[in-house]
Amino acid sequence: MDKKNKEIKKLRVDAIKEGTVIDHIPPSKALDVIKILRLKKTDIVTIGINFPSKKHGKKDIIKIENKELTEKEANRIALIAPDATLNIIKDYNVIKKMEIKLPHVLEGIIKCPNPNCISNNEPIVSKFFLISEKPVKVRCAYCERIFSSDEIEYLIWILKEKWVWLVNF
Repeated sequence: MDKKNKEIKKLRVDAIKEGTVIDHIPPSKALDVIKILRLKKTDIVTIGINFPSKKHGKKDIIKIENKELTEKEANRIALIAPDATLNIIKDYNVIKKMEIKLPHVLEGIIKCPNPNCISNNEPIVSKFFLISEKPVKVRCAYCERIFSSDEIEYLIWILKEKWVWLVNF
């Protein structure tokens, strides 16, 4: 790459010294990912929406400073961004790359769309089993109904004992 092209190529979002970068999020889904990650109000987060992507045409990106997401936390977003990649950053360098995977059992992440399901009428944690990844289909452990990703509602844990329902991402 010549000097002129090097000058043109620059970061649209500043690099972070320590933390996590979630890349290849589907366009306009970054805010949904932020919600489902259950981040603290004090976390420093940079969000990029509708960036150009060679791989997907467009993408979103999230940078979370000074926080290394666990595999369990990262997999929580797989319903929204199944092709996302997670990069762990130390001293401005990627030290670990993870592909996000849909867990086989999803607990406390999804609200059952069936209004008659016991999980909607009793104080129990929702539980779903992954039936297929593409397209995403899950089965409720309680009412045993199968739902596709466009029918799913996500749960966000707020404070210590209060569930807030987020309608169809």
